[in-house]
Amino acid sequence: MNGNFTYCNPTKLYFGVDALENLCLELPKYGKNVMLSYGGGSVKRNGIYEKVVALLKANGKNIIEDGGVMPNPTIERVMEGVGRARMGKADLILAVGGGSVCDYAKAVSVSVNCEEDIWEKYFIRFEDVDCAIVPVGCVLTMVGTGSEMNGGSVITNHREKLKIGHVFGENVFPKFAVLNPEFTFTLPRYQMIAGIYDIMSHILEQYFSGTDDNTSDYIAEGLLRSLIHSADIAAEDPLDYEARSNLMWTATWALNTLIAKGKTTDWMVHMLGQAVGAFTDATHGMTLSAVTMPYYRYILPYGTKKFARYAVNVWGVNEAGKSETAVAYEGLERMEAWMKKLGLVMDLTSLGATKDMLDGMVKSTLIMDGGYKVMNEKDIRAVLSASF
Repeated sequence: MNGNFTYCNPTKLYFGVDALENLCLELPKYGKNVMLSYGGGSVKRNGIYEKVVALLKANGKNIIEDGGVMPNPTIERVMEGVGRARMGKADLILAVGGGSVCDYAKAVSVSVNCEEDIWEKYFIRFEDVDCAIVPVGCVLTMVGTGSEMNGGSVITNHREKLKIGHVFGENVFPKFAVLNPEFTFTLPRYQMIAGIYDIMSHILEQYFSGTDDNTSDYIAEGLLRSLIHSADIAAEDPLDYEARSNLMWTATWALNTLIAKGKTTDWMVHMLGQAVGAFTDATHGMTLSAVTMPYYRYILPYGTKKFARYAVNVWGVNEAGKSETAVAYEGLERMEAWMKKLGLVMDLTSLGATKDMLDGMVKSTLIMDGGYKVMNEKDIRAVLSASF
């Protein structure tokens, strides 16, 4: 295992069917004013909102209502939240929802006391936070992003046709997160499947980098096997608690920074997917699935050994009598077949993307340098074109 690193994750997790009751342990640590951020209303329909509000009131909190956070939250919506947090003098932002609400809450938390243009500071210049933040807690209702245990925040700017993530430091990580797998049961199948692929993509973005014998890769392979197993069960029976709880736990470990240690990490599938999302507002996990196969087939020749290992250790490909390249491609074929069986979107056209968006998407794709090939504009164009 090469390289030096520091590992710290300060988020406290409460997991299980009774996890929400632990809000009573956390809320007394913060002041009276809690901004309650949530999405489009499903938390009210399924009763989670009512339970959270009851606990907030039982702990003597003033509630600052902040509903209506959209999937793929925009910079304009972040600024609305900043205004509400300032007006209500929020002492805590409690995000109730999926990764979009958690990402949004972190963006608001670092912006309430910031006097600069937050889009330019955080999402263009990627500067550190140098002002006081409002702490964030999460009650998770959808799994996939891992945002409940990391510093990531992905925000969309429609005017500039950009969707960009900033990974903030450990001081911005949620202070606590409540993970009750039953809270994910009412999620529509499409969103569940998209979340499953987001988990897989997070693991693969870290796995497909480096050539050393790295403990992180062994952990990643185990997480992938668990994910595939539980996803197959949940696809057949979305109310299977064991499967859904394993998916929730895997999602958290996929992106709580652990398996990135000792890795350069790739993240080009996410950069491509986010460029698509900036133009289509399509569901994040589906933008990833739509570009995955063209991208991995494009870079496989540069990382054949790792792709062959993936084929054998994750997909059970028999390597006897086959070349390393043949094994590697067979692994991708098995992955593709599984993705199709699960019901993932496999092309950009199905997400509403059109060929006249191609030039813009190419320009909106940020280039990372941690994978097996550093892409250029020509490469990106080739991958996106193959994704239609």
